[in-house]
Amino acid sequence: MILVGVLIEDGSTWVAETSNADTPTVGLASLVAPLRQFWSDPHLALTMADGRQVQVGAGGLPVLPPVLPEARVICLGLNYEDHIAEGSFKNASRNTYPTIFGRWTRSLAVGGQTVRVPVDERGLDWEGEVAAWVGSDLCEVSADEARAAVLGFSTFNDITARAAQKRTSQFALGKNVDRSGPVGPLVTADVVGDLRDGLDLETRVNGDVVQKSSTANQIYELGDVLSYASRTLTLRVGDIVCTGTPSGVGYAREPEWLLDDGDVVEVSVARLGTLRTRVVR
Repeated sequence: MILVGVLIEDGSTWVAETSNADTPTVGLASLVAPLRQFWSDPHLALTMADGRQVQVGAGGLPVLPPVLPEARVICLGLNYEDHIAEGSFKNASRNTYPTIFGRWTRSLAVGGQTVRVPVDERGLDWEGEVAAWVGSDLCEVSADEARAAVLGFSTFNDITARAAQKRTSQFALGKNVDRSGPVGPLVTADVVGDLRDGLDLETRVNGDVVQKSSTANQIYELGDVLSYASRTLTLRVGDIVCTGTPSGVGYAREPEWLLDDGDVVEVSVARLGTLRTRVVR
């Protein structure tokens, strides 16, 4: 059985799925509900922890992102002006609408796991981000209604295979390397607040700072994006929206800097914690 638990760490309310997988030690959790029961009413489930505490991680229940297999992972590209300016789209005019691409849930992972460099890649690139979790179904809603439906947020790293991404105009292959989308614990929206107020974001590679920005700098605001998408497709409870990365990615540097065997990348976001991933060749 797959269960959702609230992790007890630094007084924050975090959510993680427990299942059978090889993952690092995370901490102590209070069990809440089976995965599907949790997403049937996540707001209620977060108030209904049964009090049983279990060890999750090495030596106990392993941890995966609390993602339904059929959930959509919607990613925003080009959502910071400085990221547009540094890359291959720097001479393009700014779009009226957000650039949206998708990940498959099988590409997701948790912090502490490794990601392997595919055979045809010189290395992997980092993209530190904030991910938002949809807490109720959204169809043709306003931006205000969409914001109110956000259950919470997580740190995210949109680790990318640039060679695969750049071969065509479609991003999907380069954005779906196995375990290349590590997701941090879900921190509820009442703790995090509004992304427009600014959450500081920092990405480090082997301890060196490579990205530093704030969600206040995003071009396309989360509520507007959710409203826009809901006019074409119905967003479902449990879907994830990854809100884009700022400047500082590796492929745009001179010389190019990509993640290779033994490199460790960390993404830290205020109120959301730090997400750590090791790369292997």
